[in-house]
Amino acid sequence: MGVQARLLLALALLLTLLCGQAQARTLTAQIERIDSAIAELDEVSIRLLWPAGAPHGELRLRARRIDSPSLGYRFDNLDWRCRLRRKDSQAWACDGEVRSGNAAPMQLSIAVDAMDIDAQLASGASRIGVHREAANPDATRIDLTRIPLVWTQALLSQAWPAAVIGTGTGDARLTVRAVDNQPLRISGPVALHGAGVDTEDGSIAAADLDAMINVDALLGDADLIRLEGRLDGGELLWGTTYLALEQRRIDLRVGAEHHDGEGWKLPELYWNDPGILTVKGSAGLDTDNDLDALDLRVRAPDLAPLRDGYLSGWLGMAGLGEMTFAGAADGSVRMRGGQLADADLHLAGVNLVDADERFSFAGLEGDVALSSGAAVNSALQWSGGTLHGMALGAARLPFRSEGGNVQLREAVAVPLLGGKVLLNHLLMRPPLDAGGAVLRFGVALEELDVSRLSEALDWPAFAGTLSGSIPDAHYRDEQLILDGGLEMQLFGGRVGVSALSMERPFGVLPTLSADIVFDDIDLTALTGAFDFGSISGKLDGRVAELRLVGWEAVAFDAWLVTDRHRGVRQRISQRAVQDLTSVGNASFVNSLQSQLIGFFDDFGYSRLGIGCKLANEVCTMQGLAPAGDGFVLVEGSGVPRLTVLGFNRRVDWPTLVERLAAVGKGEVKAVVD
Repeated sequence: MGVQARLLLALALLLTLLCGQAQARTLTAQIERIDSAIAELDEVSIRLLWPAGAPHGELRLRARRIDSPSLGYRFDNLDWRCRLRRKDSQAWACDGEVRSGNAAPMQLSIAVDAMDIDAQLASGASRIGVHREAANPDATRIDLTRIPLVWTQALLSQAWPAAVIGTGTGDARLTVRAVDNQPLRISGPVALHGAGVDTEDGSIAAADLDAMINVDALLGDADLIRLEGRLDGGELLWGTTYLALEQRRIDLRVGAEHHDGEGWKLPELYWNDPGILTVKGSAGLDTDNDLDALDLRVRAPDLAPLRDGYLSGWLGMAGLGEMTFAGAADGSVRMRGGQLADADLHLAGVNLVDADERFSFAGLEGDVALSSGAAVNSALQWSGGTLHGMALGAARLPFRSEGGNVQLREAVAVPLLGGKVLLNHLLMRPPLDAGGAVLRFGVALEELDVSRLSEALDWPAFAGTLSGSIPDAHYRDEQLILDGGLEMQLFGGRVGVSALSMERPFGVLPTLSADIVFDDIDLTALTGAFDFGSISGKLDGRVAELRLVGWEAVAFDAWLVTDRHRGVRQRISQRAVQDLTSVGNASFVNSLQSQLIGFFDDFGYSRLGIGCKLANEVCTMQGLAPAGDGFVLVEGSGVPRLTVLGFNRRVDWPTLVERLAAVGKGEVKAVVD
C-alpha cells in the first residue's frame, strides 16, 4: 500500500458529503478537523462552483494536514481540483489533478454511487484503486498495480524502523478492515518484482527479489502477521549468511507477532528449496532486532549446491570459499539468549575437498552433537582423506557433549605417512558466551616417514622418521597457540619447536610464529638431502622469532654453527665450498690455496658459522668473527688451510632464496678471488 493510497478513502468520504449539495451554485465550507479509522484531516477547506444549468461543477478541496498514525503516513498542503459530474440521481464522479507539498502531481478519480465509493490514483503506469461498499463500510478493497515499493516505506517503518526500501515494484489486491477501537487488518495477495531492501547498518539486505505472497496482518497494540507463498529468485543477506537463490522457486511460510516493548516473535518458519534445503522451526528477536531464540530443523539431501546457495558467507570468513561438497546432511539447532544452546549434525556419504588442497575427507558418516545440558554421545568417521597432499587413513572419532563442550571420549589414532597421528584429547566449544569459540587438542606423531613427507610437501628428498608431540594446543579468535612444544628426531639430531602459534590457519594469508633450535644435526645427512655438496660434522643453531605470512618467511633471527665432537671428522667438500661462496658472495683467502683447490676433493675445517637476521626483505649477515671488511664463514684447519670470508653484510632475501634454489640444482658457479 503506497503513500497516496491513504488519501483516497478520506477524500472519497468528503465527496460523498458534497454530492448532496451539488445543486447549489456556490458552496464553501471550512472544517477544523475530520476523524476516521484511517486518517485525521486538519483545516479542511472546500469550494464547489456549479453555475446554473451547467452540466458539471468545479470542486476544489484543500487540507493543511492529513495524518495516518497507524500506517505511518503524513501529508501536508493537500490540494485537489476536479470536475464534478452527476451521472444519475445517486451517482457522482469527479476527476482531476491532486498535489501534496512539493511532490509530483497525480491524477485522482472518485466515483460515488449510493454511498458506494470507487477511487483511483494514477501516476504513469502505477495505479492505486480503492473500492468501498456502503453495505460493508468497515472493509475497503485496495488494488495496487505496478506500484514502486518505495511508496510503502512509511508502512514498513512502522514494523521495521531500520529498513530502507531501494528498488522494485509491487502488485496487490488487499482488503483493509478498519473498525474503531480494533486493530487494522490487511489481507490478500501481494506480488513483488525486483525488490530491494537494506538496513541502515547493512547487516540485512535483499536484492532482485521476486515473490508471490499471501498476507494476513493485524496492526494495533499487538501486531500479528502471517505470510505464505513463494520466492522466485533473488539474493538475501542476514549478517554473515548470504543466500543466492538464482531463479529457484522457494516455498515459505512465516508467522510473526510483536507486542509493545518486546522484540518480534516468529512462531512459524518454513523454507523449502526443493532438493537442496528444507528448514522448519521458530525464532525470536530482541528489542534491537538481534536474534535471541531459535529452534530449527534442517535437511539438505544434496550438499553440492549448498555452498554457493547458502554457505558462501560463512565459508569465505574461514578461508574455505571454494571448498566442494558431496553427500547429504540433516540436523537441528537451538539458541537461547542469543547464544547457541544445543545442536546436532548428521552426515551421510559426505565428501569434502578444499580447493587449495590443504585437506580433504571422503566417506564422512555419523553424528556430532552439542549439548549445553546433560551428556550426549555421538561419533563421526571417515574412510580416507588428505592433509596438504599427505594421505590420511580411516578413523572414527567418538564424542561426548555436555555443558556446551564437545570432546573426545578416548584417544584416536589416524594413519599418516606410514606412521600415525595420535589425537590424545580434543575439546571444542562453540561461541556460547562472550569468551567466543574454543578449540583445544593434544597430538603426537609416531614414526612418520620423512621421505614421504618431503615428497608431499615438495621438499628435498629427506630420509628417516619423524616423531614428536604437542601436549596441548588451543585455538581462539583465529589464533592457534601450541603450549609446550614439538620435539623431533631428525638427521641424527634433535629439532625443538617452541612458542609456536598461528593466526588465520584456514583464512587468507595464514601467519605462523615460532622459535626453533637445532642440536647435533648430522651435517652429512643434512647436506646430502639438500644436494649442497658434502659437509661432515655436527651442527647446532637456532631460528628465533620466526614469522611466516602466507607460508613465506618475512622475519627471523637465525644462527647456525658447528659443534666439535670427539671422534667426528669435520670436512667440507670442494662442491660445498663452491656452493657456499656462490650463495653468500664469499671468497677464499690465500691466493696460492685458491689455485690449488682443484687438486683436492675436500678440506678440513675447525669451525663453520653463519647468521642471518631477516627484516623488510633484507638479510643482515654475520659469521664466526670479523675479518677486515668482511666476516669469517669457514675457519680452516690442516693443509691446505681453507678459510672462507663473507663481505656482503646486507643481502636481498628474495635473491638469496633464488641462489639457494639454484645451488640445489647445480646451476650456480663458484666465485673465487
